[in-house]
Amino acid sequence: MKKTFKLSHPTIKYPRLIEATKNEVKKYLKRERNKKLPEYADFWGFDCRFGQTEALAEEIHVAQINEKISFAESKEWTEFYLEILATPAQRTKRDDADEQEDEYLESEEHDEDR
Repeated sequence: MKKTFKLSHPTIKYPRLIEATKNEVKKYLKRERNKKLPEYADFWGFDCRFGQTEALAEEIHVAQINEKISFAESKEWTEFYLEILATPAQRTKRDDADEQEDEYLESEEHDEDR
């Protein structure tokens, strides 16, 4: 999805346009996640860009989309550009050092609870 969302309409109020935009993005993500994965992939990753215009768009994480749309609402933008490209991805195996660090952090959390 590469789209410039217009946030002005003669009869639809601004907050409704924002909610409709968020809903459209949510439905698109769900539709893409339900597509069949290639055999080499574990999940669908998303490359996302957001900005006031396509030229000003910056890379963001998929989890930041609603936050950025709310930011556009707070700044009362009349339009914004959102790009979401689905890419098949594979999970990477964690290093033993990372696992040991996680175990250490978990043990510290349990010590604090006592």
